[in-house]
Amino acid sequence: MTRDPKSFFERAVRPPRKSERVPITAMVKLRRRGHHNFTVHVYDLSPEGCKMEFLERPELDETVWVKFEGLELLQAKVCWIEELRVGVEFVHPIHAAVFDHIVDRLG
Repeated sequence: MTRDPKSFFERAVRPPRKSERVPITAMVKLRRRGHHNFTVHVYDLSPEGCKMEFLERPELDETVWVKFEGLELLQAKVCWIEELRVGVEFVHPIHAAVFDHIVDRLG
């Protein structure tokens, strides 16, 4: 079996982020299509997405819904997976004032 190093490299490199992620430690509710809601650990957050730890490995490009306490559900897409840690990108970025409120409360 021959490995194509270029295709591996292309999959391993992530595009640059639109904004820096802020380190937070929080538990949020997560919903996956066809699954019950469950709680997951969030490690960092930006207006465009976050890194979290799943109990069950999702699929790349899977749609999920993230629920921070006191906010509406945020629809997101899984954009990278490393073992049980997953990066998601929000379909609609979090408004700056709402983002600051979340960081102040959880950061």
